[in-house]
Amino acid sequence: MRVLAIILIIILSPILLGVSFVLLIFAKGKVIFKQKRVGKDKIEIIIFKFRTMTNNKVTPFGRILRKTGIDELPQLFNIVKGNMAFVGPRPLTQSDIDRLEWNDEKFSNRWSVKPGITGTAQLVTVCDKNLSMREDLNYIANKSFKLDIKILLKSMLVPFVGKGAV
Repeated sequence: MRVLAIILIIILSPILLGVSFVLLIFAKGKVIFKQKRVGKDKIEIIIFKFRTMTNNKVTPFGRILRKTGIDELPQLFNIVKGNMAFVGPRPLTQSDIDRLEWNDEKFSNRWSVKPGITGTAQLVTVCDKNLSMREDLNYIANKSFKLDIKILLKSMLVPFVGKGAV
């Protein structure tokens, strides 16, 4: 997985550098957004994303980055570091876990795998904490290379056709 992430970083380096340049010049600030999240076994990790907000507002360029998923590309470095996977439950902040009330032991299986850049919960059109947990646990129970490929392919289609179509 790390080797594939390194290959993708090399292949995508023109995009990574181009976005970094635009953010550096026009956003006038840090290019990379770093945030503490809860990873596998509830161990804290730092995730990397392109910065899409200024003064708590999504910038016009940030909107494009989010819509296309390009803001997530720096998480390839998290895969290289070994604290994330391509597919898995999204890493959450501790405050999100508290807000969703997912601290209970019955949810502990969610943290038994590495978090992913994408997952089944990111492909559903409805934002619901129970549905998200069900999707995450269903993914963990059925985790396979074939399922990961299916999720990755669907995730790559989302910016073009929308979640409803995939």
